[in-house]
Amino acid sequence: MSRIALTEARVKALKPRRNARDIRDAKLRGFGVRVLPSGRKCYFIQRQHLGERVWKIIGDAEAVSVGEARALAAEMLAAIRRGDDDLHRPDETLFEAVAETVFERYARVWKAGTLRVNRSYLRKRIMPHFAGRQIANIDRQEVRSWFASLRPTPVAADRSLPVLSIIMKEAEKMGLRPEDSNPCRGIRRNRRKGRERFLSDEEIRRLSARLAAHADRKPMQVVAIRLLLLTGCRKSEILTLQWSDYREGHLFLRDSKTGPRTVWLSTPARDILDGLDRKGRWVFPAARADRPLTARWLDFFWNGVRAEADIDDVHLHDLRHTHASLALRHGETVLAIGRLLGHRKPETTLKYTHAADAMIRDAAEKVGTVLGGG
Repeated sequence: MSRIALTEARVKALKPRRNARDIRDAKLRGFGVRVLPSGRKCYFIQRQHLGERVWKIIGDAEAVSVGEARALAAEMLAAIRRGDDDLHRPDETLFEAVAETVFERYARVWKAGTLRVNRSYLRKRIMPHFAGRQIANIDRQEVRSWFASLRPTPVAADRSLPVLSIIMKEAEKMGLRPEDSNPCRGIRRNRRKGRERFLSDEEIRRLSARLAAHADRKPMQVVAIRLLLLTGCRKSEILTLQWSDYREGHLFLRDSKTGPRTVWLSTPARDILDGLDRKGRWVFPAARADRPLTARWLDFFWNGVRAEADIDDVHLHDLRHTHASLALRHGETVLAIGRLLGHRKPETTLKYTHAADAMIRDAAEKVGTVLGGG
């Protein structure tokens, strides 16, 4: 590992290489600068303390001068020697320290719900295995063994793997792992039978009949379910609708799973909204306080209706799947269906194409009948 007297000119002249590299300061032992493959440079301290390796980032070379970084490093090194707990934080190269840094960064990117779910998987599924490990030493075999240990809970395994992959990818950017060393790459997720449930035409008729029977007694619940089926929106998108979101015949959702989007409404959907009384800003207002109704309010009603319609295995989200499958059966393209549902990626929409199996089967029968009779 090279050692030079760090100056502004020398730090500026350092060029990035394929892998991150450390240059130690010849003036202050334990102080140095790390040059990342991206070209970013950061000052750090490193030393042994009570038999443990301590490595901490001081600051970005763009924001901190060499002199300031060296002075800060001297203070931090002295504090570590004194056993000052305020500065002697856990080694920043340990998995848990890197994971926390990554989650702090992604808190500005992920939605609140996504952040909460991912942190739960981190705490329950990932940390018990990787906490205390140097992040640079975690290899593919270890990740494979961890993933295999989660086989009894395949859904949790499949959702935990991308979280671990993000942490490893960010560790590369921070210079804590070599480039292209993500140990999660190439690990195949569990094969699970598709959960998507699509209502048949007969099931839709039965559901419509039961909704009509409850229209007078539970009008708002009936309206919400009809809108879910007619728009393909997610439950949260419908329940949090504000009247200001509905204009020019469209829904302008200010926030959805994939960000702001426009929902094009059919005539029946517009007729439903136009027939509602506008009381306050929410389309589905709670009885008390200025807030929308909760999901539990609708779930309780749905559980009863689906039992009456003999579709006990159908969830409210399956109405979104049904909306997509009906569009596909009536000749809409994958691109159009993706726009209807607000998908960012075409591959997300492709999972609905197996709903066309019935169409293909019918077509095969028709062709067989004609050719067989000829």
